[in-house]
Amino acid sequence: MNLLLTKRILFVIILLATLEVNAQDYKPQVKTDHIAIVVADLPASAQFYSEILGLDEITNQTKKTNIRWFTLADGVELHLINRSKEGIQLIKDVHLALAVNDFEAFVNMLREKKVNFENWPGEANSTNSRPDGVRQVYIQDPDGYWIEINDAARF
Repeated sequence: MNLLLTKRILFVIILLATLEVNAQDYKPQVKTDHIAIVVADLPASAQFYSEILGLDEITNQTKKTNIRWFTLADGVELHLINRSKEGIQLIKDVHLALAVNDFEAFVNMLREKKVNFENWPGEANSTNSRPDGVRQVYIQDPDGYWIEINDAARF
């Protein structure tokens, strides 16, 4: 084997070994981009997320009429998509957790607007604290999705 071919083979082996080490060391950094949920009544859901959760509606970049976009305070988007919910099971264990800047004011607003809420065990109109001390309540949107509202954020 000539020297040039040997150097090329050695270079390829070193390159492949380096790529393998880099792939094993890679740890992705992940943050929330958006959340998408399927809804049965788009206007009712849009009203809920706007009026109860205070989300601002933003431009729907898809331009599709069966989709509306909202933004949370941290810039994460919520996409409501109007289509069949067949096969979607709604249980409290699978929920969206959102932190509010004033938990007591939020709970009072729920009471004033007569929005049903409960604590984790399911006691109506009650709050509770998680094991980490964060206070929480659970509400359901018009489609029955569970939403935990808590005071975990430090605004």
